[in-house]
Amino acid sequence: MPSFAWRQVASHRSRTPLSQDTSSDIEAAQLRRWRDMSPPEKARLISGLCEAADSLALAGVRHRYPTASQRELFLRLAVLKLGRDLAQRVYPGISELAD
Repeated sequence: MPSFAWRQVASHRSRTPLSQDTSSDIEAAQLRRWRDMSPPEKARLISGLCEAADSLALAGVRHRYPTASQRELFLRLAVLKLGRDLAQRVYPGISELAD
């Protein structure tokens, strides 16, 4: 990519905002913080976000299947995360789940 194009892409003013409800000053500070983070800090952040997403997904599965066993909840979460085909290859018990 030519250097002038990279500068334009990297420029805060020329790119699309990450969120429509966040001011450009706050977004710029957030981007600076992400750039300044060490790899372990970034890994902890992403790990925490993944755990939060898993917790929310599991809560949704529990809501849809309130009488499901822990094993069934685990398998249904696997279907959500991996897709039915891959989850079934990894966890053959999925084929026994009623839809």
